[in-house]
Amino acid sequence: MSPPILPRLAAIRIADDTATDDLLESVVRTLQKEGRSVAGFIQRQGCRDLSGHAEMLLEEIVGGRRFCISQPLGRESRGCRLDPRAIAEIAGPFVASLDTRPDLLVLNRFGKGESEGQGFRSVLEKAFLLGIPVLTSVKRTYLHAWEDFSGNCAVSLPPSPEIVLDWSRSALRPAVEATAAASPAVMG
Repeated sequence: MSPPILPRLAAIRIADDTATDDLLESVVRTLQKEGRSVAGFIQRQGCRDLSGHAEMLLEEIVGGRRFCISQPLGRESRGCRLDPRAIAEIAGPFVASLDTRPDLLVLNRFGKGESEGQGFRSVLEKAFLLGIPVLTSVKRTYLHAWEDFSGNCAVSLPPSPEIVLDWSRSALRPAVEATAAASPAVMG
């Protein structure tokens, strides 16, 4: 009897006050210390702009480059400050980098852009097709869109560092075992 198939997609269910970026960074750093290759982005806050809002930045896990993904809308603005064009300019080139086949892809959010078929949606799709496990987070607002996108190929995780790390390690194990089984034995 074969073991159950573990979903290759996972989303951490988050509330507005959940420190998801810190949680994702902790998981990433732990896996990197264990010798795993992790690619993707973690969200950061930058300096305050003229309207008094902090810039939203994405920091690339490999290399540490930071990209501004917010647009200044003015001090009294209550609308979404996310700049869809900035996300598209990051996601487009990043899709090609998945050909290096990292052990895990971490994307800070499945949000409005992804729910509308944009944002990092093409990155998520390519990772899935390549068999790269994906870890992201999703707010309740976009949970239905995430479920429509991921179907029965995903698992929903609570914002618990231990549970998220356990899922990540389990999702990585089959890829390592498959690589080891496909590699010919080296005779010495």
